[in-house]
Amino acid sequence: MGSEGGPPESGNWEQVSLLDLAAAVAIAPTALPIPTAAAVSTATGSDPQTAAAAERPAGVAAACPTHLLILDTETTGLDPEQDHCIEVGAILFHVPSRAVLSQVSFLLPCESNPAEPINGISAAVSRLIQPWQAGLAYFRQLVEAADVIVAHNASFDRQWFGKGALAALPKPWLCSMEDLRWPAERQLRATPSVRDLALAYGVPVWAAHRALTDCIYLAQVFCRCDELEALLVAGLEPRHLYRAQLPYEQRHRARQAGFRWNDPIAKAWTRRLSEREAAGLGFPVAPVDPLTGSPRGNPAGTPIDLPTDAAAA
Repeated sequence: MGSEGGPPESGNWEQVSLLDLAAAVAIAPTALPIPTAAAVSTATGSDPQTAAAAERPAGVAAACPTHLLILDTETTGLDPEQDHCIEVGAILFHVPSRAVLSQVSFLLPCESNPAEPINGISAAVSRLIQPWQAGLAYFRQLVEAADVIVAHNASFDRQWFGKGALAALPKPWLCSMEDLRWPAERQLRATPSVRDLALAYGVPVWAAHRALTDCIYLAQVFCRCDELEALLVAGLEPRHLYRAQLPYEQRHRARQAGFRWNDPIAKAWTRRLSEREAAGLGFPVAPVDPLTGSPRGNPAGTPIDLPTDAAAA
């Protein structure tokens, strides 16, 4: 079935055979505006290529990324210092053709899984004989082929890499929940769940909490999203942590705009935003130090730049 208003879907949704790979691979709703080329072209009278360059914020790569690695993990808990990643799923997605190029998922052996009631993965099943090392090696090749790594709630998934069998991923990260501003007509919350995002784009939801399944939902959304290039370019703008400056009786405005209470700054509504997004909110905000909660430049703390998911690991 083709995508909505886009090129036909490509790729086979069957998982790759890791047994075949083992022989070949050595184991070593407040909506924020979305800039569009069409809008810039209309305003400036320029051609589409010039318009695309004009819409690009300072510091963003010269072109929209063409290869995305859509990634998801399942874990035995929430603390990467005590818990473990039990499953990795990934899809290499080609943006211009809206095509799935390759995909992989594999279980990592674990002694126990307290999160089994949530993700349905038995620790005993994770220890069954299967070529997870080959899957991991192939996953690394997909990482090398990607321009950007995309995850839904990237701050959670990213923290499991660089520990144990999972090496750190030296590529830019983009969060499809926090960094992409989905079109207002989809009537989504500011930070939608994967399920709500899939349903908003007409993607059937048949299961939850398995890594490759959630990657498939996101890939299908990308296939159906006509504005994908503009969303990616805007999503890669540098971001900092901002604190909403609203009176108590207007706290709903911060909530509707995707700000979080008490996370990561105690007793404050905060959200990571680009300068453009902060200016377009419609209510005042102030950049804050994510470690101290103080305004940037406050003598009480040394101002630092908040690491963004769009920065290389």
